[in-house]
Amino acid sequence: MTTPLNWRKSSYSDGDDGNDCVEVANCPAHISVRDSKTPDDGTLTFPTQAFTAFVDALKNT
Repeated sequence: MTTPLNWRKSSYSDGDDGNDCVEVANCPAHISVRDSKTPDDGTLTFPTQAFTAFVDALKNT
């Protein structure tokens, strides 16, 4: 049985209908990412540490 993910959008996603962004869902061992415009098209999943390092690197640019 799979646990449902709680998806959330960026607070910067204000556009016309708020759908022009990615959504993320946290799990204990990984982070999942999907396109909010087409959520059923699939997800990318990253180990939590790798995704955190990626976001930290973005903040430092």
